[in-house]
Amino acid sequence: MSSANFNPAILIPVYNHEHAIQDTLERVLKYGFPVLLVDDGSDAACAEVLQVLTLNNADRVTLLKLPSNGGKGAAVKAGLRKLFTMGTSHGLQVDADGQHNLADIPEFIEKGQAQPRALIAGHPQYDETISNGRLYGRYLTHVWVWINTLSFTIKDSMCGFRLYPVSDMVSLLEAESCGDRMDFDPEVIVRWHWRNGKIINIHTKVNYPTDGVSHFKLLHDNVLISWMHTRLFFGMLVRLPRLLWQKL
Repeated sequence: MSSANFNPAILIPVYNHEHAIQDTLERVLKYGFPVLLVDDGSDAACAEVLQVLTLNNADRVTLLKLPSNGGKGAAVKAGLRKLFTMGTSHGLQVDADGQHNLADIPEFIEKGQAQPRALIAGHPQYDETISNGRLYGRYLTHVWVWINTLSFTIKDSMCGFRLYPVSDMVSLLEAESCGDRMDFDPEVIVRWHWRNGKIINIHTKVNYPTDGVSHFKLLHDNVLISWMHTRLFFGMLVRLPRLLWQKL
């Protein structure tokens, strides 16, 4: 892949964000890139909003409708595969609820164009809107990620604000199983690192809107994340000689 073939798009997974998605889409479209909305089995109210937004921006927005809710990870995977069929080189994942600082989009794009084989990952700088419970939970996941990669290369494993090289990422997803829900973001970046994929971290501000819609299921998703860490830990043990060799 070369910078001459660089043609990115914005990938937004959506599940019942009918009150936030219009503003997020309007702000994203200002940067001039095509947008793929992935409707992850939303209810009728959100599905209708997405249809209207797509029709009103038919020259710039594509809508991919999934038959049922599969989770954020499933939506991102479906979106990356769709972008691959569209001939898109890179997909910039943006959350629908407005928590990401969209003013950083040009920096993600600039870094991706300069190093098109790298995964550009957001390294969140939080404000006072993040709860202590969420902050400590994220840190625990980061510690496990550092153990499972034997590296501090991944500064934040849970931020979904990322620029993915589409072809390489689809190849990874075809070869390896990654979680379909909130376990996707940390698992896929660990597996990318295991493949010796380059990761570039970008500082980005993140806020949690007081009226935001969270689809994190406390018990269910924590169980999935714990099982993910267990799988990755044993995967790390299998790969231990190669991981140690990479550090030499």
